[in-house]
Amino acid sequence: MKILTEDHRASYLEKGYCSAEGLVDSAWLARLNAVTREFIDESRGVSASNARFDLEPDHTAERPRLRRLNAPVDQHETYWEFARKGPFADIAEDLLGPNVKFHHSKLNFKWGGGGESVKWHQDIQFWPHTNYDVLTIGVYLSDVSQDMAPMGIIPGSHKQDLFDLYDKRGQWTGHIRDEDLSMVEAGSAEYLMGPAGTITVHNCRAVHGSKPNHSANPRPLLLCAYSASDAMPITTLTAGGKYAESIIRGQRSRWARFDPRPVLMPPDWSKGYKSIFQYQQGEDAG
Repeated sequence: MKILTEDHRASYLEKGYCSAEGLVDSAWLARLNAVTREFIDESRGVSASNARFDLEPDHTAERPRLRRLNAPVDQHETYWEFARKGPFADIAEDLLGPNVKFHHSKLNFKWGGGGESVKWHQDIQFWPHTNYDVLTIGVYLSDVSQDMAPMGIIPGSHKQDLFDLYDKRGQWTGHIRDEDLSMVEAGSAEYLMGPAGTITVHNCRAVHGSKPNHSANPRPLLLCAYSASDAMPITTLTAGGKYAESIIRGQRSRWARFDPRPVLMPPDWSKGYKSIFQYQQGEDAG
């Protein structure tokens, strides 16, 4: 183990997630927050969501309200340096083994004063792979308390079946159907929070979500997804990413490994992709 403890690994394997405080130091946090503030300022000149920014409907230059900075590693070298050289890479190696690929990144803001909820969902249906050794690692860029709508994860849900993220009309919604929520056991969710620098890790099959942020402060969470080298993406969702499928540890696999469990296929993303927020809120593409 390079950075996590055996208890962290045991939690990830049994529950489908783990978290730890203090694994991202103050130097990294200062660099990441400085770059993030630059993008928030840039967003003031944007009036509608675009390839870079996913904005809340009431975003203005005077009162910016961001839902997401898309693909931050493609937007600034500091994010990419952190993704491939920072503690995320060690964590990915601890949990996935010596051969690790980078998949994609995002920076979710969960703005204060009503930042939108993220309904219960699993990740892998958005970007299926040939196996489930795929995970997402996050770091809170500021202190996060219970009233700031931290991410909640259902323990053991990664061992259960995958949910259908289409509605009854066959439209992709990106969230678990209301009629299936009785199987989610939301009351057992553990909400991962802590001081700036706290990391979260969840398996691609784990059911997770978050409530609206009614606190006064945003809740920026930088997320990077990684996979074992022999987990091959089935769709082309991230094919245009500058660093998608880059080997960050070890070697590229010559053989793909297939898990016998099925995976739900998403819509054909080559015809267009909106963010999870837009799908879950039923917004038209823009």
